[in-house]
Amino acid sequence: MFLVISMTKITVSIIKCDVGGWPGHSSTHPRLEAVARDRLQKAKGSEKIFDFEATHVGDDLNLILTHQNGPDDEEIHSIAFDVFEGATEEAKRLGLYGAGQDLLSDAFSGNVRGMGPGVAELEFTKRTSEPILAFLMDKTEPGAFNLPIYKMFADPFSTAGLVIDPNLNHGFTFEVWDVKEHTRVFLNTPEDSYKLLALIGAKERFVIKRIFPKDEHKLPSDEPVVAVSTEKLVDVAGEYVGKDDPVALVRAQSGLPAVGEVLEPFSFPHLVSGWMRGSHNGPIMPVSMDDADCTRFDGPPRVVGLGFNLDVDHNLVGPVDHFDDPAFDNARQKAADITDYMRQHGPFEPHRLPLEEMEYTTLPGILDTLEDQWEGVEEDYQKAETVNVGEVE
Repeated sequence: MFLVISMTKITVSIIKCDVGGWPGHSSTHPRLEAVARDRLQKAKGSEKIFDFEATHVGDDLNLILTHQNGPDDEEIHSIAFDVFEGATEEAKRLGLYGAGQDLLSDAFSGNVRGMGPGVAELEFTKRTSEPILAFLMDKTEPGAFNLPIYKMFADPFSTAGLVIDPNLNHGFTFEVWDVKEHTRVFLNTPEDSYKLLALIGAKERFVIKRIFPKDEHKLPSDEPVVAVSTEKLVDVAGEYVGKDDPVALVRAQSGLPAVGEVLEPFSFPHLVSGWMRGSHNGPIMPVSMDDADCTRFDGPPRVVGLGFNLDVDHNLVGPVDHFDDPAFDNARQKAADITDYMRQHGPFEPHRLPLEEMEYTTLPGILDTLEDQWEGVEEDYQKAETVNVGEVE
């Protein structure tokens, strides 16, 4: 049974930024969140936004905003930029590590894309009841969302509604970005599932950006139900400046996966890239807000899941801390066991990322120190090629 849909369009935005770690890359100082709340409250009082939530995971400050300005709006992004500038100044005063690390420019130019912060935004026609979940990650890459988002909206072993609910049985349309070539493609499930998996399995390059209902749905097919931040800091800065730490927004219920189906994929702590110095593979651990501080080896990578409803005045009713639940204890234990296993590899792959993914880390600086020490071995190879195979015992 579908809920009545109103004609009110609403925008929900997550805009996040690392403005200083406490200490190192572990956590976010409460003063930074206080600065954010103070400035956002002023924006709410001036009716620039309807409501907000300021929170963190690891050393990332996350702003969740509701408004009616649409995605990439200059006024909304200016509010976020002002918050991050104020938080950066407070971080400098407190002597926090990497103050303003992700704020790569001090000159706002219309929106924060390309300036370091990550952005995920949904504009949609609000339903009578609008459940929406915000997922916040730290110490990992945008492609870390590929597997759980796929399972939410395309895997019937995870989302039963794809099989037993006629409102989901049509599947969905996935918008996938090639973050290397800066192109995109739209693929439909279930018919394009194998092609979709061929791409998003290479999570360092192909990233799920948005998901849309199909025309067969009773929801508007041009209004996304999922949005993921795809900003890669190496593409912005051209060098290692931190992890990408993605965020995602997911709408749920009434023609979409149920809240429990949205959460289910995180019961598997799949391997993601990032972790210490952005240079290692490790498990993503679903944690409550109380455990959202990255410690062991600056990790392991964390994900927080916050659930909201939107009330009649577009306020955020919540959050519900979804991973503050013993049902995810096994996932956390498994992540801890995988952490032990991966860490025992030390500097060896596959714990450390392959060389092509280390290009923008600090490793090239080590290779530069050896530049004049390499010697040719061509002569030795030529000698080896002349050895008669019959002479080798």
